Amino acid sequence: MIIYLLASILVAAAAFVVRGRRTLYAVGALFYAVQLALLTVLCCGAAPQSQAGGLFVFDAPGTLFYGLLTLVSIYAFHHSEAYLKASDIGHLRTYSGLMMLLTTAIAGAYFADNLAVTWIFLEATTLCSAGLIYYRRTAPALEAAWKYLFVCSTGIAMAYLGILLLAGASHGGSLGYAAVGAALPGANPLYLKIAFLLILTGYSCKMELFPLYTVGVDANFAAPAPASALISTGLVNAGFLAILRVYKLYAATEVFPWVRGVLLAAGVLSLGVGALFLRRTNNYKRFLSYSTVENMGIAAIGLGIGGAGVWAAVFHVVCHTLVKSSLFLQMGVVRQVYDGYRINRLGDYMRINRVGAVGLMAGMVALVAFPPSPLFVSELMILSEAAATERWWLLALLLLLTCIVIYSFCSRMIRLCYQPNQDQLHPSGVDRALSWSALSLLVAALVIGFWQPALLQRIITEIATL
Repeated sequence: MIIYLLASILVAAAAFVVRGRRTLYAVGALFYAVQLALLTVLCCGAAPQSQAGGLFVFDAPGTLFYGLLTLVSIYAFHHSEAYLKASDIGHLRTYSGLMMLLTTAIAGAYFADNLAVTWIFLEATTLCSAGLIYYRRTAPALEAAWKYLFVCSTGIAMAYLGILLLAGASHGGSLGYAAVGAALPGANPLYLKIAFLLILTGYSCKMELFPLYTVGVDANFAAPAPASALISTGLVNAGFLAILRVYKLYAATEVFPWVRGVLLAAGVLSLGVGALFLRRTNNYKRFLSYSTVENMGIAAIGLGIGGAGVWAAVFHVVCHTLVKSSLFLQMGVVRQVYDGYRINRLGDYMRINRVGAVGLMAGMVALVAFPPSPLFVSELMILSEAAATERWWLLALLLLLTCIVIYSFCSRMIRLCYQPNQDQLHPSGVDRALSWSALSLLVAALVIGFWQPALLQRIITEIATL
C-alpha cells in the first residue's frame, strides 16, 4: 500500500509541473496505469491482506469500492479533457493533479484499517476537493470552496473527538478496527453513544447525509461536472464506508439498537430534505446533488433497519455510483450546449443531442428506481424489510417521499428534453462521443439491475455481514 501511495503521489505531483497538454495526458495515463495495476493485483488475490503494520487492509469493502473509484475517476479524467479544453495549461494541470490526489486520498480511506488513518485520508480529501471546487476562480466558487473547507474541517474535528472517545472507551489501546471492536462490548454506553453521534455528524459532510449535507451540494454545484461525478460518488462512498466500518464495530455492543435508530432518523431526514429541495431547486447540478442526499438517506435507512437492509444499503450505494456518475458526466455535455444549468430556461435537448437526452431520461428512470433499475432491487428490499419488522410508519413515509422524488425527476428531465428552449444555444459544441461514454456507465448499472453476478452478491454479502 505504501508503494501504491508513493507512486500515485509522485505521478500526481508531476502533473503540476508539466508544460504541455500531451505530456499532461501522458501523466494521466501513467497515473491510471498505477491504479489499474493495484486493482489487478487485488482481483488476482496476490496482495497480502494486511499492510504497513496493520494500518491498511485489502478487504472486500475496500476492493469493491476501489474498483468503482478507479472506473469513475478514469471516466472523469477523460471527460475533463473535453470539458476544460478552453482552459489554459496552468489551470488544467492544477485541476488534473488535484483530481489524481483526490483519487489517491479516497483510495487510502477505503483501505484504512485504523480509525485514525481513515480520519487522516478523509481530511486529505477536503484539501483536494476544495481546489477542484475553486477551479473557475469565480466569487461563487470561492464561497463554495471556503464553505467546504470550514464545514468539512469542523465535521472532521467532530469525528476526531468521537475517535478519541472510542479510544478511551477501548482503554487507550490500538485504534485498529479489529482491536476497537473487540474492546467495545464492555465499554461505557454513554461514551459509545456520544462517540457515534460525533463520528456520524462529522463524516456526514463526506457522505452527504443529514446534518452536514449542504456542503456537498454547494461543492458539486461549483465544481466542474466531471469533478462533481467523482466527488458525488467516490468521495461519498468513502464517507459511507467509514460510517459502515464504525457501524459494524457497534454490532456486539448493547447500544447497537440505539445506533440503528440514529441512522434511521438521519436517513429519513436526509430523504425528506432531498425530496423537498428536488422540488425547489432551479439548477440541474444542484438537482443531482440533492438526489445524492436523498439516495444516501435511503442507504442510511437500510443500515438503520438492519437485516437484509444492510445488504440493500451496500448494493444501493454501489449502483448509485454508476448511475450518478453517468448523469453528472452527461451534465458536462449539457454545459457545452447551454450557458448554464437553469431548469426554467433549458429545453429542446432531445433535438440537439438525442444520445445525451436518452442518457438523461434513462438515468432518471434508474434513479427513481423504476424496473429494471438496480436501485429498484435495493429499495424494494428496504421496503420489504420495513414491512417485515412492522415499521408501518416508515413504509408509508418512504412511499410518500419516493412519489415526490419520482414526480420531481420526471418533470425536470422531461422539461430539459422537450420544453421550448429559452437559453443561449451552442449546438456545435456538443460532443456526442462523450454522451455515449457516459451512457456506458448507465448501461452497466442497468445490466446489474437485470442480473447480479454471483461474485458481486458474494462480496456484498461479506461486506454486510455483522
